[in-house]
Amino acid sequence: NSKINFIAVGEIGVDLYWDTTFIEQQKEAFKYQIQLAKKYRLPIVIHCRDAFAEVFEVLESEKSEDLFGIFHCFTGAIEDAKKAIGYNLKLGIGGVVTFKNGKIDTFLNEIPLEHIVLETDAPYLAPTPYRGKRNESSYLVQVIEKLSDIYQLSVQEIAKITTQNSKDIFKI
Repeated sequence: NSKINFIAVGEIGVDLYWDTTFIEQQKEAFKYQIQLAKKYRLPIVIHCRDAFAEVFEVLESEKSEDLFGIFHCFTGAIEDAKKAIGYNLKLGIGGVVTFKNGKIDTFLNEIPLEHIVLETDAPYLAPTPYRGKRNESSYLVQVIEKLSDIYQLSVQEIAKITTQNSKDIFKI
């Protein structure tokens, strides 16, 4: 009679990159998954691809103190970042921050570091100089170094703060 413990609900969200046929079903499933997370007081990990408006629409309908988590692989604009933070979400930052056309590096310093967690999105989105290769956890060094440049803090301080942010979210 073993008890199963869960630490989060995710990845959940809306993905309109390949197909928009089932948008209403995606939003309905997303809403249900958020309600499940809130019921068990678990963080959510949001997947959003070409669907910021739809994701924020669902988040707005489910907004409460029990809603919290990570906006996985964040690639939006500053306005999207501020909105996500307003829903008690941390921004998951990975290899995209090192891309020349990634854009988030242009405004990330306006977002307090307490709202940032580090991610790999392995095996996808390897940071520069490994872009196009299979991503792996060891490449987080490039992400931390980029954040160190952006925030003008030591690599150690970035690691300390973002690690604590992750521990807080996942209650570990």
